[in-house]
Amino acid sequence: MPRRTDGVDLAQAAKRTLATNNRVDIFLVENLSDELWSAKVPGAAKTIGALVVHVHNVRCMWVKMLGRKLGIQPPPRLDRSRATRPEAIAALRESHAALARILELGLATGGKVAGFPPDVMHFLGYFLAHDAHHRGQICLLARELGHALPKEVVIGLWQWSSRAKEAS
Repeated sequence: MPRRTDGVDLAQAAKRTLATNNRVDIFLVENLSDELWSAKVPGAAKTIGALVVHVHNVRCMWVKMLGRKLGIQPPPRLDRSRATRPEAIAALRESHAALARILELGLATGGKVAGFPPDVMHFLGYFLAHDAHHRGQICLLARELGHALPKEVVIGLWQWSSRAKEAS
């Protein structure tokens, strides 16, 4: 796998992209009101907060499966019915760190993540897509529940240059 293209270190870019994605997740959680955090999702027995916890817990599941052979332990899972916003933010940081380590090892060993075919970029893409799906879900549910997020928060989700600087 080429490491540099037009002066860009692709391995570093991949790691920064994962870190920025996590910062976008945390930015969203930081800007959820307590009322919205505990709001029930229509037609489901879960809350908005439970969706955030799901993001962390899915990361933990993958770290448990993929990290086993690499000596990487998953962080503790959260209880979706009890986790607070500060706990979720801390947990997202922990699960991101574990994923980042798997990504780093995959990049350093030929671009493969054992147990996640076909390659490390698909590993990265999976987590970007999964997190973005749930961020969109949260934004839509907030609006449907009458708690639309402020315009500056919604726009802030797309300000990846700003979030990248915050993630550094």
